[in-house]
Amino acid sequence: MGVAGICAPPPYMDGMDEAQRDTTQDWRLPDSRRPPLVGELVERIDEALATARASEAAVMTVGAAALDAAEQARRAAELAERASTAMLGGRTEPDPVRLVPLEDDGLRDFAARADRVAERLRQLERLPAPAAAGH
Repeated sequence: MGVAGICAPPPYMDGMDEAQRDTTQDWRLPDSRRPPLVGELVERIDEALATARASEAAVMTVGAAALDAAEQARRAAELAERASTAMLGGRTEPDPVRLVPLEDDGLRDFAARADRVAERLRQLERLPAPAAAGH
């Protein structure tokens, strides 16, 4: 044991002076290259989860609105069909021929209904307007 509680250097350090030894500063990374701390990673994960949950909620809202809009369009098409049939006195024309084949049955049905409504509206445009009641 050395003087005043200071130990002598171990034998493998013999022959090394202070200048040759590594210091803590030799092993420090600059701030720009240091890896994130666990707490920082946890914060990033929490932020990513919050963003993902908000995105999921937004997509669900948009999806629900799209389904609602499709249902409203379907009801509007049905009402327009009934109105045009009533105006024409039950006459119907054959469906116009589609030039582009549709792959989706729902889209094909919607397109066919839209074509029928458009044709009935064209027919209604040719009819004389009824006289207003009480004039």
